[in-house]
Amino acid sequence: MLLHLVAEFDLQRDVVPWLAARGWAAALDTSENSSALYIVNIERNGKIIYTWKGNQRNTHIGLYDLQTKQNEHLYMFERDLRIISCSVNNERTLLAVSFRQYTEEERVSRLLQSVSKYLTLLIEIHPINNVRVLKAVDSCVRVQFLYPLEGRNTTESRLLLVSEDKYIEQFDIHVAAEEEHKVVIQNSGQLPKARVVDDLIWAQWDMMEQRLFYIVPKESKSTLKCVQFYPDENLNSILESHLDISMNDTQLKLVNFGYDYYQDQDVASKSLNLQVFTSKAGGLCVCCSLASDMPDEIMYSIYFLHKDYYVAAYLPGQFLHLLNIQHPDLLCYSLFLTGEDARVDMLQNCSIQSPLMSTVLDCHVGSMYAVSISDSALLQFLRNSKRDSERLAALHCALLHLRHTEDLEMQIIWWISENLSTCCSFDPIQEFIIASLYCRMCPETHNLDKLLPYTSLLDWIGIIPGVTCETDIISLPVLEFQNSKGFWEKLNSNLESVKYAEPHLHYHNNVLRREWHNLSEEREERRTTAYLRNIFENAKKVLSHLDAWDSEERLVPLFQEEDDQQQLLMGLMVVQLKDHLMRHLQYVGKKKIDQIVLDYVANLLNLVHRIMKEVWRRYQLHSCIFCFDERGSAGEFAVFHIMSRILEAANGMCMPLPPGFHTLHLGLGVRCLPLHTLLHYIDNGVLHLTETCVRKLLKDLDDTEENEKLKFSIVMRLPEALGQKVHQFWNHPINANLIARKYVKLLLEKLGHRRCSRPIPERVSVPVEFLPLNYLTNILAEIENQGVHPYEEQDHINVRFVEETALKHTMTLLGLKYS
Repeated sequence: MLLHLVAEFDLQRDVVPWLAARGWAAALDTSENSSALYIVNIERNGKIIYTWKGNQRNTHIGLYDLQTKQNEHLYMFERDLRIISCSVNNERTLLAVSFRQYTEEERVSRLLQSVSKYLTLLIEIHPINNVRVLKAVDSCVRVQFLYPLEGRNTTESRLLLVSEDKYIEQFDIHVAAEEEHKVVIQNSGQLPKARVVDDLIWAQWDMMEQRLFYIVPKESKSTLKCVQFYPDENLNSILESHLDISMNDTQLKLVNFGYDYYQDQDVASKSLNLQVFTSKAGGLCVCCSLASDMPDEIMYSIYFLHKDYYVAAYLPGQFLHLLNIQHPDLLCYSLFLTGEDARVDMLQNCSIQSPLMSTVLDCHVGSMYAVSISDSALLQFLRNSKRDSERLAALHCALLHLRHTEDLEMQIIWWISENLSTCCSFDPIQEFIIASLYCRMCPETHNLDKLLPYTSLLDWIGIIPGVTCETDIISLPVLEFQNSKGFWEKLNSNLESVKYAEPHLHYHNNVLRREWHNLSEEREERRTTAYLRNIFENAKKVLSHLDAWDSEERLVPLFQEEDDQQQLLMGLMVVQLKDHLMRHLQYVGKKKIDQIVLDYVANLLNLVHRIMKEVWRRYQLHSCIFCFDERGSAGEFAVFHIMSRILEAANGMCMPLPPGFHTLHLGLGVRCLPLHTLLHYIDNGVLHLTETCVRKLLKDLDDTEENEKLKFSIVMRLPEALGQKVHQFWNHPINANLIARKYVKLLLEKLGHRRCSRPIPERVSVPVEFLPLNYLTNILAEIENQGVHPYEEQDHINVRFVEETALKHTMTLLGLKYS
């Protein structure tokens, strides 16, 4: 099961044994009366209020503390009542109770027409003393005490009364301590009260943050509003947002104002199913289930006032949808499960509510569960998925929302290595690197999640079977608050960033790719500018930053050489990402942004190394891959294939690779590929010729016929600058011939169409009676005397070297011995 549920509270486990020990167990025969024991409320401090029937059918109210795991008896009515709502204040000195006195049938049969149907009482319980009637009406009432800051005891309690006549009022209750610690209500007359809301059709209580969300009808649309209650006894109407929801219900729907299972079920069948979810990061969304004209169709909407985390939409026996509302742009980041994948064994009833974030309450069985996404089930779902949309959604969920461990990363990398060819619409290596970077870096500072890329995909045209999604733009809400900290300040900041945001804030590599391409083609003498020096200096900072993280000996032979092209790309990424963040995070400061950018690029390189390390371990490779005297194993070929896909992913994202990557890749290619395939990979840019690998290949391999073909093919493909560095490591006539040819070519290119105007100098070498060669060497000597020397670092490569090489080559062709 993808959702992991842990029972934080269960009536049968946590309450029934306590009742049995006190002689009340006889009244808990739920087979006869399922209403004998049930939950009626959950308070802010984690205390759960429940009710049960005693031996004489008396009605009891008890309290369970989630922190201490202790039960407490609060009050008893000496009659059989149906408790509708109950709340206890923070100091546990006052108890508010709402209950139904009689049913309509009972009133008629007992001639009690003048007696109100519902009664709401305020009771002193420290100790049990006076009882006051707050409401005696024929309409149902819910009660809820407001809570001050934790650890703060006050002499005043505030109580909300919510009437099904569609209004909410607040009572102010002053208490005083008398002799023997007795606490009594001070007000002798009517308690002070004030209307909070009128004409509402839906309301939800946020017990943890002391917020009241409610909806009032307004013309054809509905308006969501919020009242924030503060510890200093003030309240403030803060939020107003217009929702495109048709509210034709005549019955009030309440969420988290206590839990009367039977009445809630009756109301739910007639009214709108809607709930608000918030997060401490300043996220708010509204989830709404709408009636459909089609009998086999379920419709629901989610309104994002700001994006954050996942929302679960669950219909027992039908589906479980995990909707990624942090990145809702593409449907492929959400999980749409049906059948066995959607099964949640502990939640088979439809009487499910969510009183707290990541918490569900099954009112029917009296259990409250902490809900999380199961690491093992998610990874199993990833392995078993057959569609790209499922793979991508599960991969993103694992990378962005599970707790990162080495074991989790290892399992994901192993899955990637096994599924490189099965993912058709996305590159799993790219998604792994980008999503992992996003998860690691975003906690660094506020709003960084809006600026860093979280995916390599630009769009998604896939289809989710059985699911149709429509996206609409809603108007931004109105926030009215002053000097408010915490959630409202963060929500306001998030909304402001949406209001004034550029169309595409996430960093993109288009400019980086173009600039890297231009700089890579610059002539060597032009690569000494201050701009380029700064770029390479940034690359050195990244590599030293990375070395500071990992001082242990590396399993994979990377980071052991310099790679100018990759360091150019590293430094350039630092420059451009820094510019991007400086434009949008001006309040952060340059020093912090410098650190974020260095961390980002170093983490990127480290992730590539992490992939390499895991596949290295899996296929049990070691450093002998640079021994070219034997062919590669099946494991080496598998690693070579994975490295080729890493290179493809890096090219697609214009992403730097760790220095030494191309050397390692080429070394595996030489060991694993036949010659024609190896040369094809080199010619098509899959394999890059590096000085380290070519030098070792030329030095270590002997000159058998097969090795000569290999060496000759490699030397013929060397860029000019690299060829000058490594040619001396192959002492062979073929190599000497190639060098001489290139030397002549370079000198003649320098000569151009100029004629020799100076007398031909006397040559040091012995005259050879071969006029064409004599003429050529004279011209070359003249060019050398003009100060042109393409191979300045190799003094032995000169006109004489060319002459001797030409003679050796000619004599070899003629079958003569050269002396």
